[in-house]
Amino acid sequence: MTTTEERERVYAYSDLPGLMSMMTGDEKHGPAATSTLDVLWVLYDRVLRVDPVRPDDPGRDRFLLSKGHGPMAYYAVLAAKGFLPVDWLPGFGRYDSPLGHHPDRTLVPGAEIGSGSLGHGLPIAVGTALGLRAQGLAEPQVWALIGDAELDEGSNHEAIAFAGPAGLERLHTVVVDNASASHALPGGIAARFEAAGWSAVTVDGRDHEALYAAFTAPHPGRPHVVVARVEPKTA
Repeated sequence: MTTTEERERVYAYSDLPGLMSMMTGDEKHGPAATSTLDVLWVLYDRVLRVDPVRPDDPGRDRFLLSKGHGPMAYYAVLAAKGFLPVDWLPGFGRYDSPLGHHPDRTLVPGAEIGSGSLGHGLPIAVGTALGLRAQGLAEPQVWALIGDAELDEGSNHEAIAFAGPAGLERLHTVVVDNASASHALPGGIAARFEAAGWSAVTVDGRDHEALYAAFTAPHPGRPHVVVARVEPKTA
């Protein structure tokens, strides 16, 4: 199958488990991937303004996968949307494969950052939003996907504390909450962001309509966070 044919084929959400099953390399972070599957699909299918034919378009939305350990769902969604060939998937994790256990922005089409080290994605997203503002690019939205355990990292709290008062309304964060954080209180994630001046919504992380509504909720003058709660797993 040629790249053009792959891009013309329409994949559905129901195809994602099959695409993920093609990645059989040694990977210890399976739950980290499956917990993000619904969030990733709704973003790429209905929200993000990105084009696999023009992945470097200056006007594109920026999606930063901070939760980069266990990226199988990310690769499956990128393949389904035509950013990378489906026949790359079986090579996942091999020495000669571009699809590593952490995404590499220089190897994976559509990946904005190399990620996997906890606590880096949201600060980079803040810098990205500031950079776009400085360039006068008002349309691109910036999205960062982090895990609840990443909020144990102080770098995220510095980013949260800065973004609210800075009024970075183009900045969006999705926290996939699978109860893997070491230090957490029920409802505490949204409260942390709200205390710093963010708009915050908590939803069922498997409910696609609830996710879409939360992702597209208006939040003038403020950055926005969506806490997507999924079944507790060790990740």
